[in-house]
Amino acid sequence: MSELKFAQVSNRRKAKDITATVLMWIAVAIAIIPLLWVLINVVVKGFPSIVDFSWWNNGDLGYPPEEKGIGHAIVGTILQVLVCSIISIPLSIAIGVYLVEYGARGPLGKATSFMVDILSGVPSIVAALFIYAVWISILGFDRSGFAVTLSLILLMIPVIVRNTEEMLKVVPQDLREASYALGVPKWKTIVKIVLPTAASGIISGTMLAIARVMGESAPVIILVGSTRAFNWNLFKNPQNSLTLYMYDAFRVTADYASSAALWGSALTLILLIALLNVVARLAATKLRPKGI
Repeated sequence: MSELKFAQVSNRRKAKDITATVLMWIAVAIAIIPLLWVLINVVVKGFPSIVDFSWWNNGDLGYPPEEKGIGHAIVGTILQVLVCSIISIPLSIAIGVYLVEYGARGPLGKATSFMVDILSGVPSIVAALFIYAVWISILGFDRSGFAVTLSLILLMIPVIVRNTEEMLKVVPQDLREASYALGVPKWKTIVKIVLPTAASGIISGTMLAIARVMGESAPVIILVGSTRAFNWNLFKNPQNSLTLYMYDAFRVTADYASSAALWGSALTLILLIALLNVVARLAATKLRPKGI
């Protein structure tokens, strides 16, 4: 009798396991199919643009004005995101280390965590309007690529801080205690053991933050003007970017479905983000401590 009950329970568990597995794969398919559809459309419609050499330049380099080169927009995107990353990444990681290793329960830690939560929910257009009000209206600076960078910093910091917190919490406490037992100071334990152990996850989260700000459109529309010229100066004159280029193409194009400029710029942005992710993965592999 007991064997029969055991067999019935076992069969029910197997049925539940199979049902849960099937539902999981259905959910994965529901999530992947639209993603693949979008990706295939972007590749098919944008590929003819990116294989043309003139696409990677623009009219200022000897090409006729009607040819929609995107080199200047790539330069603007890279400069804005690069400066944003140089400022945001060290600051965000330092905040994450402070919250996890030092002051999570203190008043300053609680206030910092509260402000990070608020920034996490701020829409990009609100961040752009805030920078416009302070940097341009109050302080009197011109619209520029650096104004865009300031708004991107506000959007990037909370993402990296929260990711850094979660990755540091995953590091086993035993590693810290073993280091302390050997007489290693806390700051050196964090630098030599905790951060290298969590480096892979921190880098992955950082790349997600970079990908997010790289695709933001509201800051570039509000805080900087469009131009066909290469502008290497973040602080002066209009400076184009990939998202601003897409916005301009959308604004002047009647047939959005077949616009080479729109789809080409979208594919260029995807390729740029993919390249950065590959580089980040390689860096995470190199930085990961041996045996972990």
